[in-house]
Amino acid sequence: MIGTRIIKCRSCHQRSWVATTAETYQCVGCKSVSSLPGEEQSSRVFLIRDRSAKSNNNISRATANLKEEILPRSLASSERPTRKRALLCGVSYKKKYKLKGTVNDVKNMRDLLITDFRFPEECIRQLTDEETNPELKPTRKNIEKALQWLVEGCRSGDSLVFYFSGHGAQENDNDRDEIDGLDETICPTDFQVKGMIVDDYINSVIVRPLVAGVTLHAIVDACHSATMLDLPYVCNAKEKRWVDNNPPSADYKGTSGGLAICISACRDDQEVVDSSTLCGRATLTHNLIQEMKKNPRLTYGALITSVQNKIDNAIEARGIKTWFLRKFFRTSFSQEVQISSSEKFDIYQKQFKL
Repeated sequence: MIGTRIIKCRSCHQRSWVATTAETYQCVGCKSVSSLPGEEQSSRVFLIRDRSAKSNNNISRATANLKEEILPRSLASSERPTRKRALLCGVSYKKKYKLKGTVNDVKNMRDLLITDFRFPEECIRQLTDEETNPELKPTRKNIEKALQWLVEGCRSGDSLVFYFSGHGAQENDNDRDEIDGLDETICPTDFQVKGMIVDDYINSVIVRPLVAGVTLHAIVDACHSATMLDLPYVCNAKEKRWVDNNPPSADYKGTSGGLAICISACRDDQEVVDSSTLCGRATLTHNLIQEMKKNPRLTYGALITSVQNKIDNAIEARGIKTWFLRKFFRTSFSQEVQISSSEKFDIYQKQFKL
């Protein structure tokens, strides 16, 4: 009898088969070398037996090799490694629409996912204007294709992330599913030619397909972004209460049993400042990453409250309101971080994790 067992790497958490007699092993993923526990400490055993099978009616005897897998039930279900997948979009645009900080936003978000949340590099798709591969440019076609990739084949236990840094806009709602009569949109790099991506489409592609046990987090650092996923419930970082966002048309905007949560830079009627303008201090992305690295066990409520405080402090900093905001916004400027969700939950009890 030949015995092997499943070992999970302490560094990258990748699972591998190793011989039961081995005392050390090198992870095929991160190449780290680890000592192994004794066979009696592991219940994850894979047995291979060679058996001879006799034919009842034939004169000749045939020999068959039979492989049996003996796995604990929990390994096939609850202990199955969580699949993680992320789509990161940073759009810089050109000329009068140009944004300077979006590419760095994507790079920093990617680093956070890999370093702090153990997302495999090969499971992160990155679309930015600095990419040389035309299929990795944040065009409308590429973003829509990547959104479909993000949720394709999702199953219970999966953790998905959609991140967008770029321009957000609004347009007239023609199907009566918006309380304010306006659809929210994200602007691809070619939006002037190919058009914008509407919240109705985003909801249908990455929210509706989520089956039970799948969690999607969207982080949208853009103007008019509170209901960019068209989720049924919205919570304001300052008011700290859920508000019903179900459409007047009674169209269903929820999932197929999974959970969708979106953290947005501002209300639907608000705008945000480009990250390069205030050295990143007043952006959702900059402050969100800082807080998640500093306090990885924060609840959703504590996270958005802390991020909101940092944004407020940056906006109120000396000199900002006296010239920039008056020049570009002509009114008093306010940016309120939002959470929207496919279901209500206690934001001060539920821990944020990706």
